[in-house]
Amino acid sequence: MDESGDSGRPQPGAGGTGPGAAPENGKPKRPAEPGGGLLMGRPFGVPVYVAPSWFVVAALITWVFGGQLDRVLPELGGLRYLVALFFAIAFYASVLVHELAHTVAALHYKLPVRRIQLQFFGGVSEIEKESETPGREFVLAFVGPLLSLVLGGVFYLAMQFVEPGTVPGVLLAGLMISNLIVAAFNLLPGLPLDGGRMLRAVVWKITGKPMSGTIAAAWVGRGLAVTVLVGLPLLTHTGALGNATDEISGMETVTDALLAAILAGIIWTGAGNSLRMARLREHLPDLRARTLTRRAVPVESATPLSEALRRANEAGARALVVVDGQGNPKGVVREAAIVGVPEHRRPWVAVSGLAQDLTDGMRVPAELAGEALLDRLKATPATEYLVVEETGEIYGVLSTVDVERAFVAAMARPGA
Repeated sequence: MDESGDSGRPQPGAGGTGPGAAPENGKPKRPAEPGGGLLMGRPFGVPVYVAPSWFVVAALITWVFGGQLDRVLPELGGLRYLVALFFAIAFYASVLVHELAHTVAALHYKLPVRRIQLQFFGGVSEIEKESETPGREFVLAFVGPLLSLVLGGVFYLAMQFVEPGTVPGVLLAGLMISNLIVAAFNLLPGLPLDGGRMLRAVVWKITGKPMSGTIAAAWVGRGLAVTVLVGLPLLTHTGALGNATDEISGMETVTDALLAAILAGIIWTGAGNSLRMARLREHLPDLRARTLTRRAVPVESATPLSEALRRANEAGARALVVVDGQGNPKGVVREAAIVGVPEHRRPWVAVSGLAQDLTDGMRVPAELAGEALLDRLKATPATEYLVVEETGEIYGVLSTVDVERAFVAAMARPGA
């Protein structure tokens, strides 16, 4: 199942790469690369990971397809499981092509792609930004199922050149059918599926509001989840998928119900995540460096902590900036370091020992807001940032704690 989208966008304090990640020894860390399993390569510069859950699914596909091969090609014997394993790998290679279609389209539209991950029920392309127009959103979503349909057609044409009932014939038929199923499933009009993103784009185009498109597609996605939960076991139990009712064992019924529950859970959760991310994105412009910044007082490096805190209290400030003799900022005193110094020792501790040296990435313009602000913080993880005016004058200190609180407040607000 494909869940291409921007649901994997890092948030402050999430994992070790967001702006809430704690620096070591007072120095900011470079952002770590996104994980997610075994790194397989970097097509188009985008890392491709295979999640541990993939191996479970590959083993399941190998077992199930191997059993089918035993009925079609009994002469294979134990080799049928080797053929079935090849089918599992080839199928996920097709899924990777599907995801690469999303990736190429995203890169064409200058949208950064964090990673591609092959996982339990297919793959996901983690696109970090939203499409600027509904037309681009539609194209970005449609290219994945389109490539799956093309692959199904390619495998069908290849079948014309091999004998049916042979290993190549069975493999090609299986890959053709599986790609058509992937395309059809992803075209269902509900988030987080590609069809849901296409529906979102259509509603966005009609209403002019991306949030309206997200709400419509997300609720259709939840409806699909309920339909899958109830309908999939019912279809298999009644023989609508080609199984005779009297041939369905109790174990198969339980397996169908479990599969339906997992699929429904993934769709329902994905739809909910899409709603939450849309609500957050709607309120991103409210996240402004200027409004989130704490007032700060400048102090020289040799100033005792107790004296620096006294000055801050008198000025009504909540942060300290270390400056040189000419008043140029050199570092930001870390709040966590201040808390760690007992009150009786503060007259003997200089602020320089508690400061984080400033880098260019830790200087944030006061007018920065929304996604631009989050991208700036993500590029240079730290606990505090110096906020400056266009003239270079010190405006104050931005703490990631305050950014995280603003995120929570934005997520708590009702959507439009």
